[in-house]
Amino acid sequence: MFSVDGCDHRYCFSCMKQHVEVKFLNGIVATCPHEGCKIEINIDTCGSFLDPKLVEIMGQHMKEASIAATEKVYCPYPRCSALMSKIEVLRHTNLFCVGAEHTEERKCMKGGFFFCINCKAPCHHNMTCYDYSRSNSHNKTKDAMSKSLAKWKLWRQCVKCNHMFELSEGCYHITCRCGYEFCYTCGALWKNKKATCSCPIWDEHNIIRDQRQRRQ
Repeated sequence: MFSVDGCDHRYCFSCMKQHVEVKFLNGIVATCPHEGCKIEINIDTCGSFLDPKLVEIMGQHMKEASIAATEKVYCPYPRCSALMSKIEVLRHTNLFCVGAEHTEERKCMKGGFFFCINCKAPCHHNMTCYDYSRSNSHNKTKDAMSKSLAKWKLWRQCVKCNHMFELSEGCYHITCRCGYEFCYTCGALWKNKKATCSCPIWDEHNIIRDQRQRRQ
């Protein structure tokens, strides 16, 4: 039996597994299934009935939702890409470099890498962000190759944080890790968010949906 922290309501592992997974797949924070109970389920305690990888993914999603888009920081090193808030990464850096608030240098909380908080690139001592960007021709070549591949593969890039997306299946409504919502077809702001998206497919979809509802 699984006991929910904070209320001590108890349920069997199989029921809790189904309950938590369904909530997660619908993008909802799982709460205690007891009627009227609003206690949120601590994902870290779900390791006894959920796959460890799923626990990690759910924890990441919850952390992303808890940090404002303007406060999110991602480690620029591809092998890490850890998510942090500006405040917590500053506190962490201060443990190693006193007075970090007066510099652009930050230390990743997961991989331990140092990076620039301004341009989100690896640390470039004694160089401005602009000079580093101009001198780093290798990265420019890689960026050009990535953009060329993205164009050929019809990938879509978030206009807010430049994160790249490839949609293999599912809805064309994309929610980026930075919180920006856009249409995968045209890249414009999603229709339900004061949108600039003008793709007729969504108008057709809404018409079909309304027709089905009227028939029901």
